[in-house]
Amino acid sequence: MTKEICIIGLGYIGLPTAALLANQGYQVLGIDVSEDVVNTVNNGDIHIVEPELDAYVAKAVKEKNLTAALKPAPADVFVLAVPTPFHDGHVPNIDYVVAATRSIAPVVKAGDMVILESTSPVGTTERVAEVLHEEGVDIDSVHIAHCPERVLPGHIMRELVENDRIVGGITPEATEIVADFYRSFVSGEVLTTDARTAEMAKLTENSFRDVNIAFANELSILCDKFGIDVWELIRLANRHPRVNILQPGTGVGGHCIAVDPWFIVHAGGEDARIIRAAREINDYKTAWVVERILADVKAFESEHGRAPSVACMGLAFKPNIDDLRESPALAVFQSLVLEGIDALAVEPNLKRHQSIVLNDYHDVAQSADIVVYLVAHNEFKHLTVSGQVLDFCGVTRV
Repeated sequence: MTKEICIIGLGYIGLPTAALLANQGYQVLGIDVSEDVVNTVNNGDIHIVEPELDAYVAKAVKEKNLTAALKPAPADVFVLAVPTPFHDGHVPNIDYVVAATRSIAPVVKAGDMVILESTSPVGTTERVAEVLHEEGVDIDSVHIAHCPERVLPGHIMRELVENDRIVGGITPEATEIVADFYRSFVSGEVLTTDARTAEMAKLTENSFRDVNIAFANELSILCDKFGIDVWELIRLANRHPRVNILQPGTGVGGHCIAVDPWFIVHAGGEDARIIRAAREINDYKTAWVVERILADVKAFESEHGRAPSVACMGLAFKPNIDDLRESPALAVFQSLVLEGIDALAVEPNLKRHQSIVLNDYHDVAQSADIVVYLVAHNEFKHLTVSGQVLDFCGVTRV
């Protein structure tokens, strides 16, 4: 059994994966560029919000199966779990993947596995192999593969084990060897393919979801124009046995659905028409929400002769997490501030923010003139509100 694992990146995927493997009996070294993150993990603590993760990390560190450091060390398995954002113009950015690959090159040896878990544009796993070769690694003796993460924030520790996984290697041998490694701790089925198909599979999954969300978001905009309750409309339409419309929201955020479809659009060009349209609709929904709020602010000013206070309920990109990456709710709040609105930020899953003053949701529910629900956090359900309510996420429909 492979014993030593080195995971590059201790973020929302890397740290849970490291903690899980350490609790499975592997010796795990987690690498991060942040000294604060390294120190936090070595103290048995966590720097992100994820149910059960704190117990996993504390146990793994206490039993000395998990340590963190700033630089990689020799191991049997190297897992790259770093961000893959994009440059301006939605051009894919794999700089972190390349940097992580260069960082492990000096300690990679024959027989090792190098696994890219970061969601990546098609061809990135091949680029990992190229970088290792450029750095002097004999890539014919190393097993290189892509195995994209497929977990839902808030359920990561369970889904890392239970969800099916897709493994695609640079070579058939790499595919089977890496797949066997995942079978050692995954109870779901481990499906095998080639690297490019594995990369495209993850992008396809998130693009499918993006397209379906775009349909719901476009419906919400049309229903507002027609004076129709979109939540009631969707409830009724979904009674059809072959219809399952999703719920609209403030937009689409997070590092996956808001980003991954652009990887396909960038490579596919004019042939990626529906995927591009969905991305544009979901991005526009956030701008539309801002316009809708500003219209109500103007109406309040006309009626009361003063500017209202506006409570922005939720900053995270989805309910019940603390993750602000690509968050449409955060974008709405920031847009209101730029417009000079007295905007009050509320995010119950964060204790503090380095640049935003956070308010208690009970207090602003009573004090704000306009309460705007941007994220359907559990704390907001059945909340008593004194002022006007705008609900863009359906939390008041529970």
